[in-house]
Amino acid sequence: MKRYTTIRLVLGDQLNRKHSWYSEKSESTLYILMECRSETDYVQHHLQKVVGFFMAMRSFGAWLKEQGHEVYYIRLDEPGNQQSIPANIQLILAATGARRFEYQLPDEYRLDKQLRQLTAELGLSYGIFDTEHFFSTRDEAAALFKGKKTWLMESFYRQMRRKHRVLMEGSEPVGDRWNYDAENRQSVPAGTRFPEPPLPTHDATEFIALLEAQGVKTLGSMAKQQLHWPINPPEAQTLLTFFIEEMLPQFGAYQDAMTQEHRFLFHSRLSFALNLKLISPQEVVEAAEKAWRRHPSRYPLAAVEGFIRQILGWREYMRGIYWAHVPGYYHMNFFEHDRPLPSWFWTGETKMNCLKHAITQSLETAYAHHIQRLMITGNFALLAGVHPDEVDAWYLGIYIDAVEWVEITNTRGMSQFADGGIVGSKPYVSSANYIDKMSDYCKGCAYKKQVKIGPGACPFNSLYWDFHARHREKLEKNPRIGMVYRTWDKMGQEQQEALRRQAAHYLQNIDAL
Repeated sequence: MKRYTTIRLVLGDQLNRKHSWYSEKSESTLYILMECRSETDYVQHHLQKVVGFFMAMRSFGAWLKEQGHEVYYIRLDEPGNQQSIPANIQLILAATGARRFEYQLPDEYRLDKQLRQLTAELGLSYGIFDTEHFFSTRDEAAALFKGKKTWLMESFYRQMRRKHRVLMEGSEPVGDRWNYDAENRQSVPAGTRFPEPPLPTHDATEFIALLEAQGVKTLGSMAKQQLHWPINPPEAQTLLTFFIEEMLPQFGAYQDAMTQEHRFLFHSRLSFALNLKLISPQEVVEAAEKAWRRHPSRYPLAAVEGFIRQILGWREYMRGIYWAHVPGYYHMNFFEHDRPLPSWFWTGETKMNCLKHAITQSLETAYAHHIQRLMITGNFALLAGVHPDEVDAWYLGIYIDAVEWVEITNTRGMSQFADGGIVGSKPYVSSANYIDKMSDYCKGCAYKKQVKIGPGACPFNSLYWDFHARHREKLEKNPRIGMVYRTWDKMGQEQQEALRRQAAHYLQNIDAL
């Protein structure tokens, strides 16, 4: 192998072509990217997720070469691949004689720990660089909330708005309001037209064959062996442009809605591109704000603010929570839940129409929007008392945009309340009433949404009350849940016992639901 003085590692979710690393070329610097079993196997990933990462990485490696950089790309089946990032780095350093190792801050604790240990062992000069992607630093949220018991996302979001001058008029928010969330909770009217974005089509035949030959176990499917996700910045930009022009005006009102008529509604599907850094959050936020400022009559401020809040507020806040609380966050289990995940989470074969729809969609597309994740699959898992580890593994594996820093905080925190309230102020659970209000899933379901007890009763109903009864000691002092317990106490012992018997029956036969 050719001699180099510096080795620079690029991870699979660090595909930022605008990074300052690439502004200058040097024949003495070698960039390395690698496909490893350590990354495909730490959880069982969706087929589209593994293929999407590999395609995007190879596209980035080819771009680096086109720009005149020295690149060594290690493919999964390459002879000598140690299937471990640290082990491959050590071999490359030895083969090239390089005396300096550089990398960008990983967004995952597991890799951050591995690379810090590696640099300590190498005894070489090294450099650690920012990814130049996020609006905030790793520790910015922790610094903002230092000494405070409650970490309110709204406080962090307002700080980000002020700092980055987003949707601001002087020192005040545009429209004199910070948050329009209350206006973004409408169900979808029948006959709504959903625009179809110009999704790319990539032939995945080669990659599927590679994974099969190497024995990589995946979940989910890929229709016609074609991947329909962006794998480079131009494709991500095309998706962003279409979203801004055709979908953003309707996004806000229906961002929490669900329907059997369309899987994606008005959601941008930019999360995969964002999390691989094919496109920056700044580009996305600026595009949305510019559209509103140019055509305020076409773009409702509630829609624009709601979308920006997801990127500038929630996404950055989740990252801050992650780095403030890992590795301890991995072990949080506030309710001490211990039930296995129902077997139909891996197949979608359940009589509950809402779960069948959300899970089947996830298996077929590697995607579900945030309310499907929170109030359908996550809601059921929490009501049923599934162990947070099981829920984490499923969410981290099944979704193409699931990288740990954003997955575990949303899943173990927001969805499962396993952190005891660091992320969410209350458990996000509901009976069939909420699901029926925000979707059309209850139509044609084998279970009856209005029935709580007896044959055909919707499992969400009895499980909802059983959950609150089981955890009364931990929840009844929560000011946002008081009404639930007042309603429960008015039922009377006979009805309470009937609901709990119904829930126990469903939990004992959970795989048959």
